[in-house]
Amino acid sequence: MVWKLPVSGRFRVVVDYSQIILGATLVGLGTNWFFVPNKVVSGGVTGVSILLHYAFDTPVGLVNLLLNVPLMIIGWRWAGGMKFLLRTAVAVVVMSAVIDLTQAHLTVPTTDRLLVICYGGLLDGLGIALVFRARGSTGGTDVLARIAHRFFGVGIGQTLLALNLVIFAAAAFQFGAEAVMVALALAFVSARVLDTVLTGFSVSRQAMIVTTKPGPVRDAIFRHLGRGVTFMEASGGFSGKARPMVYVVVAAHEVARLKMRVSEVDPEAFIAISKAQEVLGEGFAPAVQGG
Repeated sequence: MVWKLPVSGRFRVVVDYSQIILGATLVGLGTNWFFVPNKVVSGGVTGVSILLHYAFDTPVGLVNLLLNVPLMIIGWRWAGGMKFLLRTAVAVVVMSAVIDLTQAHLTVPTTDRLLVICYGGLLDGLGIALVFRARGSTGGTDVLARIAHRFFGVGIGQTLLALNLVIFAAAAFQFGAEAVMVALALAFVSARVLDTVLTGFSVSRQAMIVTTKPGPVRDAIFRHLGRGVTFMEASGGFSGKARPMVYVVVAAHEVARLKMRVSEVDPEAFIAISKAQEVLGEGFAPAVQGG
């Protein structure tokens, strides 16, 4: 029996806001450790705040907060409602406070561009992912992207790309072309980390088994692997004959045993195995609950 911690109501809210605070803190620390001291401009409002910091010696965190206030109001009105406003406000306030309050107390760990890209991108992507997992937002240009998508049908990714191109063009004018190249590489690393954290590392495999012996195949899988299966109706494209298909999800280390057991029952079975990006439910990760 697998014991599962109930995730409901107030507990879910506590977990969400804890993730938002942790994620915003990581983004703020990454900004101070790697971006600001190395004149690296990240995308969005934080990037604009860094540009203004070097142009007018303004505090990065405070400017980031002030620029986000009207965007949060717009987001509350047209993009996500009160829940969106509260969670975004917590993320923006924490991130901005961390940036300004830790600036004088952090030692710059490196000026090496490659390390800045790797570790800055890691902290940035991880922090944003934690906020997103808690159904929050770090504010900034993604609010404008949501508005453009809702009212004009423009893709969110397209809007973010267009806005970031404007920011990077300003960075090239102020810091030079190399700063922009670093920023683009950093954005790539951050996006990869973000995707990995949101979808998880793929440790599961899904198998589609076309066989004339679906019952014995099911029994072998259940007996030797302890996995449930799903029967699907299929038909051969050439013969037109009915070909029952067995669908099963297993852990990566169970793939060899799966192939062996299926082959023992039906040596002529057709097996297609691929990665399952994320698996939720009994025997795997619990599904997220709560509102």
